[in-house]
Amino acid sequence: MQVDLRHPAAHRPGHGDPEWRAMRRILVVRPDNVGDVLMTGPVFRALRAAAPTAHLDLLASPAGAAAAALLPEIDGVVTASVSWQQLDLVPGADPDAALVDDLAARGYDAAIVLTSFSQSPWPAAEVVRRAGVPVRAGLSKEFGGGLLTHWVPSPPDEEHQVDRMLGLLAAVGVPSRGAALAVRVPDDAATPLAVVGTRYAVVAPGASCPSRRWPAERFAAVVRGLAADGLTVVVSGTEREPELVDAVAGDVGVALAGGLGLGDLAALLAGAEVVVANNSGGVHLADAVGAPVVELFAGTETVDQYRPRSTRAEVLTRPVSCAPCRQLVCPFGQECLAIGPDEVLAAARRLRTVAV
Repeated sequence: MQVDLRHPAAHRPGHGDPEWRAMRRILVVRPDNVGDVLMTGPVFRALRAAAPTAHLDLLASPAGAAAAALLPEIDGVVTASVSWQQLDLVPGADPDAALVDDLAARGYDAAIVLTSFSQSPWPAAEVVRRAGVPVRAGLSKEFGGGLLTHWVPSPPDEEHQVDRMLGLLAAVGVPSRGAALAVRVPDDAATPLAVVGTRYAVVAPGASCPSRRWPAERFAAVVRGLAADGLTVVVSGTEREPELVDAVAGDVGVALAGGLGLGDLAALLAGAEVVVANNSGGVHLADAVGAPVVELFAGTETVDQYRPRSTRAEVLTRPVSCAPCRQLVCPFGQECLAIGPDEVLAAARRLRTVAV
């Protein structure tokens, strides 16, 4: 006799699944960075098919909200700096009170709480419970009482983030509509005049924290190598990264720090012969528009959780005993990124050769 060893409170697929087609408003909770939001595209695609008449909203951080405009299934965005993503909360305060009131006023029928393997769904589950959302689904390793009405035990940590999210939906009765990333490039998206009509590469040396950044001088060497191959090389970055972008572009690259919106960047990446970037939102955006990408992957995370899968890609990293560390600043010498420019250029040339 086979014994069911699952926690008695865990949701059992097919038993009490929500009535998705009857729902009017659904909230997807993912208050993380741009790349995390881009990876929710398959989630919204599946929800749109399961609940074709529902209004689908995303709860996003200020950093991630811009990506929502590129995902056609998203109807609206609730932007918030949520308490569970902050480090400096004031004791005794209720930092989510205004958010609870906002969500309650919107009258959601269900909330899907999306997390990485290292995040807990329970703070978000409590917020949407307080807001009166009757159906609350999420993944977790540990039991958290009735905060989630549909608690699904977490899959193995190594599972890709997209598969992790789609697995949650499948467990509550929402079939997958494909795991490929895809975005809607705005019709009015602009690309720099310097690269229109030319063959070009894009190099993106930035990342959300220092521990994820391959050294600028190595990126600069890659820019020189790609330029020597006859490509115009655009070095892109945010408005906070002009010094980094200028240093990497040098005298041969086209420096572009903060000059493009996310839709413009999507259009730029879509036409690139190759993209070279750190583990960042730029990689996921390149993946979504089908641009070949060389990714410099630091040991802050596990490669298989985030690797590009919708485009041709080479992920370069070094195995280290401290990975995944999830550190903002590397306390060692970034041995996980001990990769030379020649190796990156070789990978870029292989991807370009396949494209030709």
